[in-house]
Amino acid sequence: MPTVGFVMLCHTALNRAAQVARFWAAAGCPVVIHVDRRVERGAFRAFAAELADLDNVGFCRRFACEWGTWSLVRASQEAAAQLLARHDRVRHVYLASGACLPLRPVEELIEYLDARPQTDFIESVTTADVGWTIGGLDEERFTLRFPFSWRRQRALFDASVALQRKLRLRRRVPKGLVPHLGSQWWCLTRRTLSAILEDPDRPMLDRYFRQVWIPDESYFQTLCRQYSTQIESRSLTLSKFDYQGKPHIFYDDHLQLLRRSDCFVARKIWPHADRLYRSFLAPAADQPARAEPNPGKIDRLFAKAVERRTRGRAGLYMQSRFPRRDHENGKTCAPYSVFHGFSDLFEDFETWLARAVGGRVHGHLFAPDRVEFAGRESVFNGALPDSASLRDYNPRAFLTNLIWNTRGERQCFQFSPRDNQECNWFIATDPNAQISVITGTWAIPLSRANANFSAIRREAARLQRLETEHLAILRSMYVKARVRIWSMAEFVENPMEALQTVIDEIRPRSPRQLAEAPRMVDLTGFGQFLQNLRNQGMQPTLMGDFPVVMDPQPPARRPDRPYVVR
Repeated sequence: MPTVGFVMLCHTALNRAAQVARFWAAAGCPVVIHVDRRVERGAFRAFAAELADLDNVGFCRRFACEWGTWSLVRASQEAAAQLLARHDRVRHVYLASGACLPLRPVEELIEYLDARPQTDFIESVTTADVGWTIGGLDEERFTLRFPFSWRRQRALFDASVALQRKLRLRRRVPKGLVPHLGSQWWCLTRRTLSAILEDPDRPMLDRYFRQVWIPDESYFQTLCRQYSTQIESRSLTLSKFDYQGKPHIFYDDHLQLLRRSDCFVARKIWPHADRLYRSFLAPAADQPARAEPNPGKIDRLFAKAVERRTRGRAGLYMQSRFPRRDHENGKTCAPYSVFHGFSDLFEDFETWLARAVGGRVHGHLFAPDRVEFAGRESVFNGALPDSASLRDYNPRAFLTNLIWNTRGERQCFQFSPRDNQECNWFIATDPNAQISVITGTWAIPLSRANANFSAIRREAARLQRLETEHLAILRSMYVKARVRIWSMAEFVENPMEALQTVIDEIRPRSPRQLAEAPRMVDLTGFGQFLQNLRNQGMQPTLMGDFPVVMDPQPPARRPDRPYVVR
């Protein structure tokens, strides 16, 4: 005769509960079922009729149950008392819900418990050691009163807690009790369970726990410490909760995950998981051998799932999970490089850089007229168009999408004060960004512009103000990007050394030195142009010290080595 009996608390998916009850009863285990009183009478009668052919399945008095209230404890008490009274050979009582699913043959559970006849399996931890409570109530759940429903009367619940805290109202914990918390789903011995149910002080204890918050996670968990001689503080039921305290639901694609846990029972199972019910309710001969129950083997997967749910993937933004600003798990998903001022100083700089780094090199992605994708494509990876108006609707989303859609390939793009400046702070605070700046090169195109000098002077003043603001951001204490800044005069003195430094950061594993430098634009007359700006009342300060008469020249090309023709 089996020595294990089951108590089931059911309120939905009664057809699945009937399958599980029949599975346990078919192995000879008695089952007592509590059905929520709020279940319609017709559904209850159909449920009872479906199990009427089983002599070892019974139903207890029904209570209207609600999450986190005394009604759940009362239902467990009533069903457990009936099970113990009618089946005197039962040595262990296993509490389960209608959403639970056996993961192993009943015979293995019976054998496991028979080898531990005096052991109570119940998670029972003191409030000081609990790290999973949600809602900010640990010790206070035992010292305050909770007359209102947390789910249905949330405003009254919060107001009641706040008032009791303000008035410093405290309940006294019954003498000798040390409050403990743990999972609702336990497996207790007859000796311990009957001692709890037959305690002479039970009316007083019930009155106390009736006003405790979520008593189904503390009533048996606390009282078992008074009577049990051997407790294993763990549940034989696999139940996982997310960061909000809500239970994980298992679906058909969790089949291998559940098998890997080696637990005897799991909750909470989706009612339509036909594959799970078909696999685990199969005859014992069709199920593989299992080891000691060890839900910790899958804890790593759940921890990763929680991290993915709360932090997301670096650089990925989506409607289902849009992080708060500056609380992202990485602003972008991969490293990228920004070249500020290089395209004004060098001719065909994009082509040269693409050969040097072997990555994708764009023009000015934030240019005012259009997005200058590499090769001047009109549509880029991820269906990103070159429309400036669409880009400017959300420039940050444009940049993060570009980096996400091209992950695995280094992206480089040009920048200048003429471009949209909205992403300046975003890029500067992005650890994935590498920013190289040559200040003052925006003046080179102006020096060759065919326009009234007064208009050129106003434009120069505007661009210098924008670049100064950008430089202030890049020199801020909040910057997380890797930033290198040269003045134009400093860079022109030794361009190869500066370029080699930038390229080495992009491709650190490449030992090759640069074989050629990009061709620098003709700077003849540039010093005089700067002096003309000064003469007209505009002081250019970002170019460095350029002489007026002796214009800096690009370094002379090394002459070809002479050779002999034979």
